[in-house]
Amino acid sequence: MGQPVREYLLTLCVTVAVTYLLTGPVRKFAIAVGAMPEIRARDVHREPTPRLGGIAMFGGLCAGLLVADHLRNLNGVFELSNEPRALLSGAALIWLVGVLDDKFELDALIKLGAQMIAAGVMVMQGLTILFLPVPGIGTVALTQWQGNLLTVALVVITINAVNFVDGLDGLAAGMVCIASAAFFLYGYRIWFGYGIEAAAPATLFAAILMGMCLGFLPHNMHPARIFMGDSGSMLIGLVLAASTISITGQVDPDTMALFAGGERNATHAMLPAFIPLVLPLSIVAIPVADLVLAIVRRTWKGQSPFAADRGHLHHRLLELGHSHSRAVLIMYFWSGLIAFGAVAYSVHSTSMWIVLAIAALSGLGLVLLLLPRFTPRAPRWAEALVPPRYRHAERAAEAAVREDAATEPEPARPIAAGVSGVNGATAIGPRSRFPDRRKAGSAR
Repeated sequence: MGQPVREYLLTLCVTVAVTYLLTGPVRKFAIAVGAMPEIRARDVHREPTPRLGGIAMFGGLCAGLLVADHLRNLNGVFELSNEPRALLSGAALIWLVGVLDDKFELDALIKLGAQMIAAGVMVMQGLTILFLPVPGIGTVALTQWQGNLLTVALVVITINAVNFVDGLDGLAAGMVCIASAAFFLYGYRIWFGYGIEAAAPATLFAAILMGMCLGFLPHNMHPARIFMGDSGSMLIGLVLAASTISITGQVDPDTMALFAGGERNATHAMLPAFIPLVLPLSIVAIPVADLVLAIVRRTWKGQSPFAADRGHLHHRLLELGHSHSRAVLIMYFWSGLIAFGAVAYSVHSTSMWIVLAIAALSGLGLVLLLLPRFTPRAPRWAEALVPPRYRHAERAAEAAVREDAATEPEPARPIAAGVSGVNGATAIGPRSRFPDRRKAGSAR
């Protein structure tokens, strides 16, 4: 195969376009069928918002796979591997369950069972973990049952990790987009850097997942016009898990040893994708951390691990005083730092500059966390070009007084007796003073 950079770009653009164009009609459909649940105690939005955004994202997934199947270079992924079909089968099942949950609020155990069944469907079609390269030990071959159980566990954990962070507008879609972008770079490097075509399916899945998230984000950014719901969060979680399983369990480190200069170096080169063994924390560290903390918190309180609450990381950022948009951007920052830092470390693990850069950016992230009420101030020469909240205090107060004076209504002028107002009503003041025109003597 040649290097299908243009074909990846075309697949990405088609996925983005289809997802973006479908989201508007899906929003109207969700409103028509009543998929607009009432505000719950743990919600941060103030108005009922339609769900079912996963319908548009599933359409983008199908469009991306269809286009890739008809491209010269990417077509080889479908000819040499059954993984794209396995992904589509599992995604269709989990998406259907998510749509039903967005409309009818299914029980948590039912959704958990559906997640395990979707993972089993992918396992039956060959998308499973065959072996694991363990640093310091080498390649560990897994039995069929071990590989299947580990695959199902990884799928369930990833789906719920993504579902748990879906609490703010644009948060889950943005974080998964960042993770998939880093994963795409990693898979593309293994494919063309080492010439291993077994990494091609994971690279394709990551590119399509990026397109699904990018196409949905314009509709989901604060204030969101539509939510992805469980039909979307479980779907993108499953696609991310499929990418991980494909590159973790299908790429043989012994093959990489031919290019990396030995098995030890090969295992070290693949380190960011295999720590820990149950999930690549270097890619989805923030969602997994939120998942683990939620389980510990709820179990400590004697609640079910699936019981919803307002203790997630994004909720805590809001409690610290961060605005909605700033909390989302902070989560983006940490996700990008961990994901792309791991990819950079896998490329040049001996470079001290990478470690220093990651440490410096981590310090910057901590400063942002500790200054929740910091508001940047524009220079005095640019204050007229920015909103009042970005100006200095005295100038902002003067601007607020001027705006209040400009918007203050004029006092009502007295009207001579016998002069009729609008529609035959005698206006002594604003018409809103009469809440019911029948009480004011007007006929109806």
